[in-house]
Amino acid sequence: VPGTLRPWAMPAVLAPLLAPLLAPLLAPLLALLPALLPAAGTAPAPLTLAVVLPQRNLTYPWAWPRVGPAVRLAAAAVNSRRDLLPGFTLGWVFGDSEDRHGVCSEMAAPLVAVDLRLAHHPAAFLGPGCVYSAAPVARFTSHWQLPLVTAGAEAHGFDDKSEEFGLTTRAGPSHRKLGELGVQLHRRFNWTRRALLVYWDERVDDRPYYFAAEGLYVQLPTLRNLTVMDVVFRHGGNFSFIIQEIKAKGRIVYVCCAPDTLRELMLQAEREGLTGGDFAFFYIDTFGASLQGRRFPEPRRPWHRGDTNDARARRAFQAVTIITYKEPENPEYRPFLQRLKEEARDHFNFSVQDGLMNFIAAAFHDGVLLYAHALNETLERGGSVSDASAITRQMWNRTFYGVTGFLKIDEQGDRESDYSLWDMDPEQGNFQIVANYNGTTKKLQMVPGREIHWPGNAVPSDVPPCGFGDSESQCGRASLSTLEVLSLVVSLILAAITVTSFFIYRKLQLEKELAAELWRVRWEDLQMSSLEKHLRSAGSKLTLSLRGSNYGSLLTAEGQLQVYAKTAYYKGNLVAVKHVNRKRIELTRKVRFELKHMRDVQNEHLTRFVGACTDPPNICILTEYCPRGSLQDILENESITLDWMFRYSLTHDIVKGMQFLHSGVIVSHGNLKSSNCVVDSRFVLKITDYGLESFRRPPAPGLTLGGAAEKLWTAPELLRMEEPPARGTQKGDVYSFGIILQEIALRSGVFYVEGMDLSPKEIIERVKSGERPSFRPSANVGCHLEELGQLMQHCWAEDVLERPDFNQIKVQLRKFNRESSTNILDNLLSRMEQYANNLEELVEERTQAYLEEKRKAEALLYQILPHSVAEQLKRGETVQAEAFDSVTIYFSDIVGFTALSAQSTPMQVVTLLNDLYTCFDAIIDNFDVYKVETIGDAYMVVSGLPVRNGKLHAREVARMALALLEAVRSFRIRHRPQQRLELRIGVHTGPVCAGVVGLKMPRYCLFGDTVNTASRMESNGEALKIHISGVTKAVLEEFGGFELELRGDVEMKGKGKLRTYWLLGERGGSTRG
Repeated sequence: VPGTLRPWAMPAVLAPLLAPLLAPLLAPLLALLPALLPAAGTAPAPLTLAVVLPQRNLTYPWAWPRVGPAVRLAAAAVNSRRDLLPGFTLGWVFGDSEDRHGVCSEMAAPLVAVDLRLAHHPAAFLGPGCVYSAAPVARFTSHWQLPLVTAGAEAHGFDDKSEEFGLTTRAGPSHRKLGELGVQLHRRFNWTRRALLVYWDERVDDRPYYFAAEGLYVQLPTLRNLTVMDVVFRHGGNFSFIIQEIKAKGRIVYVCCAPDTLRELMLQAEREGLTGGDFAFFYIDTFGASLQGRRFPEPRRPWHRGDTNDARARRAFQAVTIITYKEPENPEYRPFLQRLKEEARDHFNFSVQDGLMNFIAAAFHDGVLLYAHALNETLERGGSVSDASAITRQMWNRTFYGVTGFLKIDEQGDRESDYSLWDMDPEQGNFQIVANYNGTTKKLQMVPGREIHWPGNAVPSDVPPCGFGDSESQCGRASLSTLEVLSLVVSLILAAITVTSFFIYRKLQLEKELAAELWRVRWEDLQMSSLEKHLRSAGSKLTLSLRGSNYGSLLTAEGQLQVYAKTAYYKGNLVAVKHVNRKRIELTRKVRFELKHMRDVQNEHLTRFVGACTDPPNICILTEYCPRGSLQDILENESITLDWMFRYSLTHDIVKGMQFLHSGVIVSHGNLKSSNCVVDSRFVLKITDYGLESFRRPPAPGLTLGGAAEKLWTAPELLRMEEPPARGTQKGDVYSFGIILQEIALRSGVFYVEGMDLSPKEIIERVKSGERPSFRPSANVGCHLEELGQLMQHCWAEDVLERPDFNQIKVQLRKFNRESSTNILDNLLSRMEQYANNLEELVEERTQAYLEEKRKAEALLYQILPHSVAEQLKRGETVQAEAFDSVTIYFSDIVGFTALSAQSTPMQVVTLLNDLYTCFDAIIDNFDVYKVETIGDAYMVVSGLPVRNGKLHAREVARMALALLEAVRSFRIRHRPQQRLELRIGVHTGPVCAGVVGLKMPRYCLFGDTVNTASRMESNGEALKIHISGVTKAVLEEFGGFELELRGDVEMKGKGKLRTYWLLGERGGSTRG
């Protein structure tokens, strides 16, 4: 730094003088120390830190009463962990770096360091914090080969770690990082030519304002062609002179001084008209002294003093932005401050107040822990406590989580510092944080819902229109004669009349067009088309999507469901109809202009706007209909083969359409996604669902499944807004294009992340969180161009300034696909042939799918109805009722089922019946019987119909009944394994009439007295017995082999007395009743 900005003369001279003198004296003493120390026993070895800090001067953030409690807490934390430095006990010794006047001294600090080195032989040094104290001590520790950790020493001179400061680690902020913030500010606001530093410097004590300015002075010139000027003022300085210097040298002013001095300076600036918006003042107040009052922060403190100048000061401070350190927001910080206050009160008799100075104490705490971890890792690798270089390198270029959150130590051993920007709300007069700078990512992030209020409602320029100094003469105008002035005035009047007339004519034409409502469509003029008929003729696969438009596809979890787009005929033309979920549309002037702009859009890559119907409840938008479906349909249809030439063609169509939108009055799309890109009959891709922001439905709060899927294309900065603009942003459209480009390149679905299966909601939450590195889809396009993957990454960059516009994207895509533009005809013929082949494969696939579904439907029908009856229904014939002379009917139910059901849950009852009837169904497949139905616990089977089998029906049912009875004996109830199931069976033979009853859920039913008698046989039977009638007994005797037993005459309701029998078994069979 030229001129006065080099403060290192005194300490730079001191260290070379002292080091050669003291080194010969120290060497013999140090050699004797190991012999003088007692042998280490089993007790942990002491590990001492030498702390060099000011003891009494509390104006320093690193004063011992402020930092001492943090050191105590850090040492206690290290000693309490068994895995950290086992075999050592961490302690400290303290040395005062103040002189007799109570200020940091470059003479006292190194002498104290030497005393501590000789007396206690420490393993490392902690501090100093003051710049002029830290410089000689750091040189000594480097000579002694001891690590030095500090949260102070912010000056630029400590940045060079190649030699004398090679063992110094800064766990706190440094002014080089402040300069990096300045660089980001200039880049963000396009200040590339001039910056001015105004700082207070008395050249006494530690010169904090000078060193803060020095960080900016060194870093800002890294921006190419940026000139940095500086102005110094001292006690009793002439503020009027300073303001004149500011006028002459810079518009972007960084001020480093005391808060009261700043107020005086800004009052003078207000008097001379520098606070109206042409100048921007950044106040470097790292510890927030201007915001510190009885509490922190006091948002009106920078300008408010309770005097007569407050009103002017408030106006003046609208041009001021305050830069402070960012207070940590991690959950551990607040509890740490509470413990810090308790330690300070109990052990240092000091009351710690809230404020940013506490950040330094926390940084010293984290510095001690960082050293302990580095030493521990060095010892684990076979190193020693005295290996200062290895320990220091272990602390550098690493991340560490402490009470201040995640801290990053860079490769030079300096912490990446975070800063906050405070700006005044002009309505309330309160300063509030409007942006935060992350030193690790080098990004400036605005606080959602807040912005910097520039007094002129625009970002000021860093250079005035006519330049600085003598260059202003070029803006002077030569004097004109009276005739020239008169001629100029007349010309201007005529020009004004002409322009005014032209604009009046245009205005009248515009009003006439708005009043004509050429866009209006009456609902009666629409003829809704037959969707099925149209799909057969056009082969459309257009779908109405949860993801958003008239043309997207919506698949269920099984990939089955497609809901087709609604179409209608308007004036003989087929159009797409998009219904708007609004009760009514107020035709304000804004809405009329939106409709006019939509009607004016004419581009081959944007769907043509036909009109709109605003008649409640049929509010809808009519657009050009594209029969080939949406881009999402095409990409998700694996049967369609897309070569890279075709993919580039589709991508070019999107870029051309978006290029037209962004350069027109609509400005941006806001809802760009693959389902909003449709393909017409000529394979031209067109963008739909743009414009008409007043018609758009506001997003529902929260993230539903469909709502999350809709937002997969939405840029992260829009996701974080509570109410994003309906029309979106141009950079947001570029992000959406990047997601679509990945869909086209990989054809793996929207937002495909290799090796991860996340729900849309999980994806949205991770994108919205702003994690580092940014969560994005996979950009690996396989064997194809690596540049295409890079283009995707640029499009979805977290920083909107890094995203290209569509003009740049168009140029890059042309470079990727130069060879495809050689033969357009071959490309078109190849595309048509490809489409025909895909269509043939699709027809064959659909035919096979139809046959498979037909087979499944027939199998299901055969399970519901008898085969012969089902065949009649399939042929479209009416099933006539049929009489059967002789069939045998079987009835059974479960004894005690009502009591069992009362003692079981409904699910247990269902499970029981399902298990039992599944067992029965498997058994009856072995016999010539037909299962009629089950009602609750009742089971009904018949033999002899619908296919007659002579008299075999009695034998089939008898054998089946014996088999079922045998199965019940071994059946076990799941939820009552100890309880035995008892079945009661009744069988009767006789004539019946059978037929299909009903149109919905048709059933094959039996009618006749035989059915009633069989039911009575069952209800009058006994548990685990087969009760048969005399008719059935007579038929069974014709076959022989069945064991029957007379029960006797049984009184039956509606039948009188009937003689019945028990079926006991079949001779030669495996079952017995």
